[in-house]
Formats: sequence, C-alpha cells, structure tokens
Amino acid sequence: MPEKITQEIIVKADPQDAFNAWANFENFPKFMRYIKAVVMIDERTSHWVMEGPLGRRVEWDAETTTMEPFSRIAWNSKQLSDMKTSGQVTFSPLSHGETQITVTLHYDPPAGWAGDVIAELFGNPEGKLNADLRNFKAYIEGMPERTRRSD
Repeated sequence: MPEKITQEIIVKADPQDAFNAWANFENFPKFMRYIKAVVMIDERTSHWVMEGPLGRRVEWDAETTTMEPFSRIAWNSKQLSDMKTSGQVTFSPLSHGETQITVTLHYDPPAGWAGDVIAELFGNPEGKLNADLRNFKAYIEGMPERTRRSD
C-alpha cells in the first residue's frame, strides 16, 4: 500500500549551503541511518543501497526529476527498481540565516522479501524521517561555513 509522509525542520544554514549539502546525494549515509551508499551513475541517476534487518539489502536506482538551485529537488525511482519511491525536498529561506527544509516522500513497498525488509525499515516512517532530518541538522550545523559551499 502506497504511503506518503511529510516532515520539516529548521536549520541554521542559508538555503544555498543546505541545498548544496543535500544535493550531493553521496552525503546521505552521513545522516540517514539506513542508507549505506549512494553512487551517482550520471548527472540525473543515482544508485541507492539500504541495509535492513539481518544485513539484507534493498537497492534501487533513482532519477532526479527537478533540480532548482537552492530551492527544490525532486526524484523518483527508476521503473525496474525494487523500491518504488518519489518525493521532493524544498529549501525555504527564513530570517537570521536559517532555512526551513520540507521533505515529502511517497513510497510503495514491493512484495516478497524486499517488501518485508522495506516494511521493517519504514515502520514508523514519520519517526525515521524526523530522525534523519535531525541528523541532517546536526550534520549541516556542525560543518564549518567555509566547507559548506564545497561539500
């Protein structure tokens, strides 16, 4: 059954820095607990590896469908991927050098063992996304400003 969740967080970083850190998908294992690797295949396609219970892995390819600098990133999984997912993240400037980050995620777990692993990983999806966003906040706010733009 397809699921949709939306979470938001405010970080002490300007939209450009927050966007740049997020747009480098290979950073995701640094702040997303279950993502073990992200490898860029080409400019728009990335390969994702998620590790679940008992070391089982789920892998899929995703296509970046929208890349609006410092504002919005949207994606969906490629057609033959085990994981069916799509979503977007937006970066809204606030005062005092802060940014509101809003993530909307749609996912449709597959049947079989991959579905069981994903169901386990996505149990309490709101809580897990919230934890990932808190980890991103710690990641971006802990990064020296001079290195944020080159990440």
